[in-house]
Amino acid sequence: MPIITIGEIIDLIFMTIFVGYIFSDLIPVRKESYDPLTHYKRSFDFEGLKFAILATAPAIIVHEMAHKFAALGFGLGATFYAFYRSSFTLMLGILAVISKLTGFGFVFIVPGFVEISGSGTHLQFALAAFAGPFVNLVLWLGSWYLLKNKIYRKKHHLLLLLTQKINMFLFIFNMLPIPGFDGYKVFIGLIRAFIG
Repeated sequence: MPIITIGEIIDLIFMTIFVGYIFSDLIPVRKESYDPLTHYKRSFDFEGLKFAILATAPAIIVHEMAHKFAALGFGLGATFYAFYRSSFTLMLGILAVISKLTGFGFVFIVPGFVEISGSGTHLQFALAAFAGPFVNLVLWLGSWYLLKNKIYRKKHHLLLLLTQKINMFLFIFNMLPIPGFDGYKVFIGLIRAFIG
């Protein structure tokens, strides 16, 4: 069986475009002719979509792939699914589109997830759960370091700033010990591994 299936690649592409679409109006694209009065116009903005994909997709894709490859590394089964493969995450996706179309501003989505199966230790499941947030931690601290030390081209400043903020949010949010979140799986897996 291949490491990544055609179905997973299709789901990754669709998820990337969907996330870019959802955030394309929320992430301002700085241009030489940037006009804040026309930024929020309702016509399709390909540059906004492209920039939103560059700012958001790596944090989400690499997060999910880290879960998948960590699980595969432990000999577990792991399959990536886009949000429309689960009724709960599909509902969140629909609410995100409604929020975007109505200009509500706050968007909560689960654009994709990795389903892990097989027999493994509690520690292996905890590490597979932590792999995603760990990637966000690395991206957050890496972009923070580049910004702090001014190791970037001026045109990449906004992208690095967004990368830092998005990955900081995703790391902290995902590590909350709430059922269904990665943090819960990490903490429960560690407790079971060391107490159980």
